[in-house]
Amino acid sequence: MKVLAIDSSGITASAAVADDNHIIAEFTVNNRQTHSQTLLPMVDMVVKMSEIPLESFDAIAVVSGPGSFTGLRIGSATAKGLGLALDKPLVPVPALDGLAYRAACYSGIICPLMDARRNQVYTAAYHITDGKLVNVIGQKATGIKDILSELKATGEKVLFLGDGADVYKDIILEEGNKNYSFAPAHISKQSAASVAMLGIIYYKEGRYESAAEHRPVYLRKPQAEREREERMQGKI
Repeated sequence: MKVLAIDSSGITASAAVADDNHIIAEFTVNNRQTHSQTLLPMVDMVVKMSEIPLESFDAIAVVSGPGSFTGLRIGSATAKGLGLALDKPLVPVPALDGLAYRAACYSGIICPLMDARRNQVYTAAYHITDGKLVNVIGQKATGIKDILSELKATGEKVLFLGDGADVYKDIILEEGNKNYSFAPAHISKQSAASVAMLGIIYYKEGRYESAAEHRPVYLRKPQAEREREERMQGKI
């Protein structure tokens, strides 16, 4: 099958085209450009370079969240628009799954960390079993020290990746845990290539939906809504 994949969940924006066995084309930018300006041109480029007509894709894989609220909405709107126009199903791929799958050859725990601001990270922890992601810790928004405590309790070696690993690297190193390591730069950030391959796997497992049904998954409320609730509770 053939899949078009989109990831705009973080600072990195990425689009890719893949079939069951190959990444046919990929375009990734990590220079803080606005996704609303870059994502559609990137999609257009990978489709043209792959020489696969849009109507020939079986599905569109899109990162469903968590991540940047604005980035997720841009990616979701782009995927929904394409899905509705082409009458193609959407395959929602969790951002943390996509990140973790970048390190699918790692033999220990893979822990993606996405900076969620306000001293929190979006995170989860995985093993790779028979080429598939298996949750050790489910996805959530939590404090960096809380997830480090959970990982320490496993006694296993852990590979960190994602922009949160950069932001909280000093805190992680303070643990002095020799089981901890960091992914190299070429696999440490989001990539639509891994989203595309997971999209194929999830599609075959029946984990897809119509474009009209698709909604981003934020894991926590938008900042404006949280601040409003805090004001009502007299916290700020």
